Amino acid sequence: MSDTDFSTSKETQTLAEEMACMKALVTFMLKGMGQADAGKVIINMEKYIAQLTDRQQADVFSSTIGQIKQAYRQ
Repeated sequence: MSDTDFSTSKETQTLAEEMACMKALVTFMLKGMGQADAGKVIINMEKYIAQLTDRQQADVFSSTIGQIKQAYRQ
């Protein structure tokens, strides 16, 4: 995997679409894990967010986790 090119475009729209793809990927991975393990992952991420000192970053992370949780419930 060290030879894999994960380069990303500098275009904002492309980055936004890649992030949407990553959110969907994480959601599907959580659904595949099972409810108990997925819940642990979400709880650990929420604990991590609570420890962040950068409020702007914490808000973005929190919003992203909220979107993933919403998609997971559907």
